[in-house]
Amino acid sequence: MFLLNSLIQRKNLLFIFFVFLVNAGFCQRYLTDIDSSFFIKDTLRPFLKRFENIRITGYMQPQFQVAQADGAQTYSGGNFSQFSRSRFMLRRARIKVEYLLPSKQNLPKAQFVFQIDATERGVIVRDMFIRLFETKKNNFSMSAGFFARPFGFEVNLGSASRETPERGRMSQILMPGERDIGVIISHEPQDKNNKLFHLKFDAGFFNGQGASGSTDFDSHKDFISRVTIKPYIINKSEISGGLSFLRGGWKNGTKYVYSNGINSGGDKVFVVDSATANLGKSSPRHYYGADVQVKIKHHWGETEWRAEYWFGTQPGTANSTSNPGTLPNANGTALPTYVRHFDGAFFYFLQNIINIKHQLLLKYDWYDPNIKVKKADIGKAGTNLTAADIKYSTFGFGYVYHFNPQTKLIFYYDMVKNEKTLISNATADQKDDVFTCRLQFRF
Repeated sequence: MFLLNSLIQRKNLLFIFFVFLVNAGFCQRYLTDIDSSFFIKDTLRPFLKRFENIRITGYMQPQFQVAQADGAQTYSGGNFSQFSRSRFMLRRARIKVEYLLPSKQNLPKAQFVFQIDATERGVIVRDMFIRLFETKKNNFSMSAGFFARPFGFEVNLGSASRETPERGRMSQILMPGERDIGVIISHEPQDKNNKLFHLKFDAGFFNGQGASGSTDFDSHKDFISRVTIKPYIINKSEISGGLSFLRGGWKNGTKYVYSNGINSGGDKVFVVDSATANLGKSSPRHYYGADVQVKIKHHWGETEWRAEYWFGTQPGTANSTSNPGTLPNANGTALPTYVRHFDGAFFYFLQNIINIKHQLLLKYDWYDPNIKVKKADIGKAGTNLTAADIKYSTFGFGYVYHFNPQTKLIFYYDMVKNEKTLISNATADQKDDVFTCRLQFRF
């Protein structure tokens, strides 16, 4: 009897394992049709129905990098160690589980998503949210939990699908981790015959601290919205785009708020406002963005251009413009707030050569954290301008070889340029170029 039970348990485990493999093998589908693909016998269908709407996907990105100098400060996967200029690392290794509950019309009714990232640096949650769909006309949905902010094109392009190894510097500074906790309403018709099928609109409220904070450190919320035009096909071309808007801010920890001005000598400086009423108020975090994508299909593959531009106002500290996970402080003492006006952009050119297995990549991006000042102003005595005000631009180029739809090899080189300022370690261009060789497998 013991032997019989043991055999039954093993068969059950093998069968469940087989079911998950079936789902994983067809991860590109929204709803997995196990019966038609694998001709499972009728006697198994009642059992399989428990699993047919579960989709498991994932990818892994082991890579090797070489920097220009030891201890390079970089946005190509994080800073190098002080005495190292080369490294192997597991950039991302993610598993994503999705459950979709279909309606009677076989359209989405509810969705649950959970994703983790497990590397040598630790295990973190990347997605955890519920999405509920309106099923009368199938036009609206509501999402709540931890998910990507609906701002910009590059931020929302998945790391497994993005051609370049990393997002641009501006994306990483202003949208660290890409995700936040909040709630969002989306208008996205599921019926392809709907006149507004190509138009998607998202609007929601978020804590604002993103993935870098464990809880919201103030009561100020970010409102984020985006209008997306899905790809329109014109002959052999596709065109798409979007407009994004963010209005938010975070609490001033002190009464000292610095903004750009000009002193009596005509120098561009940070001017302090020390009114008591500033304490606890919200400093403005306002972003505006526009993007467009054009793709042309031809007999050897595709040619694609992408352009995206952001501008706005960003609160920070004297030495940082990054969005904080906690109220900025030094050893428990709150830091003054510095309000800067920024802009930045991303430009991509993607070209298949010979066939779809081979692809050339060109990318240019810049981030200017303080458009009110120039390189000659930064570092002058008494101006309060620091390294956080330096403009950076990056030109990247690379080559991708697709072994198959699941596996690709990337060779990519980032050439980073900074403004030459009066700051001691930024009087010349810093040695922070990075070469990346990455292997990616997805399922």
